[in-house]
Amino acid sequence: MKALMMAMALALPTMGVEAAPADVAAAVAATDRPAEAVKLDESRRPAEVLTFLGLEKGEDALDLFTGTGYYAEIMGRAVGPEGSVVAWEPANFYDEKAKETLAAVTARVPNVRVHVAPATAPALPENSFDFAMLHLNYHDAYWESEKYKFPRLDPAAFLGAIHAAMKPGGTVGVIDHVATPGGDTREVVEALHRIDPAVIRADFERAGFVFDGESDLLRNPDDDHAKSVFDPAVRGKTDRVVYRFRKPAA
Repeated sequence: MKALMMAMALALPTMGVEAAPADVAAAVAATDRPAEAVKLDESRRPAEVLTFLGLEKGEDALDLFTGTGYYAEIMGRAVGPEGSVVAWEPANFYDEKAKETLAAVTARVPNVRVHVAPATAPALPENSFDFAMLHLNYHDAYWESEKYKFPRLDPAAFLGAIHAAMKPGGTVGVIDHVATPGGDTREVVEALHRIDPAVIRADFERAGFVFDGESDLLRNPDDDHAKSVFDPAVRGKTDRVVYRFRKPAA
């Protein structure tokens, strides 16, 4: 009888183990996060955003235009030691201050790794990431600046590199400052650092991503879309779209 039961057990189909949600609340609540990062939590609502986007434990994540590493640090803590985060920064922004700031992030969260490359050639490994974040910076695909040595990008080529870097079924979260529809996208970005959400969605779908949801977590109907995001009247309080895209699984 015992042998029969063992044989029956072996014959049963193996059930897949579902991935667990990342512990984003604990990651945000970590007491050793920098005070200047914690101050931004109220307006950015990272725990709720990452929960909506579906970050999971053990995932390999990518933080594009990482800046101070705000999201890279939170995601690194949230995915846990079995996961990882690549904090990608364009070479023109990677000065001594950025090096120091990001070195502190990797010291606090060892599964975060900094990757620096030209914006025109992101050098992202193919089929490597389960999750990617573009926080308040997809509009930079339409921006160029001689002052900041930021080159003119081809949005389609940039998204092509991201698409190739994502694993099949991978998620890309996009958060950006909302612009009023209409007008030339590059001109709007240059003047206001905002972008029409319809442009974001069209670009991502053209690149092969599938639209997978939208959240109003960061929408602000009181924002004046005619003002630059750096205007003191709206800075930190802009109307922001939150989109979720997926790379098709097959």
